Amino acid sequence: MKLYLRFYLALLASLLVFAAATIGLWQFTHKISTVPFYVHAHIVMLLLVLVIGLTAFPIIRQIAKRLERLQHGVESFGAGDFKARVRVEGRDEVARLAVAFNHAASRIEELVEAHKRLLANASHELRTPLTRIRLAVELMQGAADPTRARGLEQDIAELDGLVDEILLASRLDAVTDRIAQEEVDLLALAAEECARYEGVQLEGAAVSVRGDARLLRRLLRNLLDNAARHGAPPTHVHIAQSAAGAVIRVWDHGPGIASAELESVFRPFYRPADAASRSGTGLGLALVRQIARRHGGDAQCTMQDGRCCFSVTLPK
Repeated sequence: MKLYLRFYLALLASLLVFAAATIGLWQFTHKISTVPFYVHAHIVMLLLVLVIGLTAFPIIRQIAKRLERLQHGVESFGAGDFKARVRVEGRDEVARLAVAFNHAASRIEELVEAHKRLLANASHELRTPLTRIRLAVELMQGAADPTRARGLEQDIAELDGLVDEILLASRLDAVTDRIAQEEVDLLALAAEECARYEGVQLEGAAVSVRGDARLLRRLLRNLLDNAARHGAPPTHVHIAQSAAGAVIRVWDHGPGIASAELESVFRPFYRPADAASRSGTGLGLALVRQIARRHGGDAQCTMQDGRCCFSVTLPK
């Protein structure tokens, strides 16, 4: 039944009840001639409000509960749970809205899954021609111009890194299972990664978290790569323990980025205004946040003493 019809019938029923109660009240008070007229009017108005309120409340409350459940489903879907659906109740406008939401959610889920599969498959298929190209470059080392050969090797390495990051990003999106749970010493892991770079200063305390050591290593490596590409030495890495778990902070002495771009740098393939003078694919920091959130944490970029500082929080 349509909502307006239900409200109309509820109002009509409340008026009928009010009319019956008014007639009964008038017959009762008619025998008491000492009751003033304004008292009759006040009693009638109070009775009208009470009857309409008691009659309309159950209908309004039922509709409000259904709208609350619909709101919860929309919020869950917006938070990234693409399997969130709303139970369809009744046959009114709210029910039709729930049906429309479920249909739209299913369609969006299908499109997102198709996009993930396409991205993963395309990235995987690129591995074979890249391997052949690398083999061809190695075979022609003696005959090709050294400068051109080095440039080609650099291009292949950059493309190979891009494919690797796309594969990892699509895998993190597509796989909804829990990540590997093992004790990881962040300070030891950071020491191993910092040793691969020059001008990196590591400090902090030994903190252990539960997670995937391979993904956490990639998180640290991407932060250090970002500092090496876009910053200036020395790069500082600080590991600290917090009440919730662990905090990783990485900053350098480079020019940093504009305050308006502090959140944008975590978007996939985002390039800053001066991207023409910088290398990179624009996926490194997006993977940092993705890995952190898969572990139940998060990644942010904030200003610290006038410099950009990347902070990653991880639960115990």
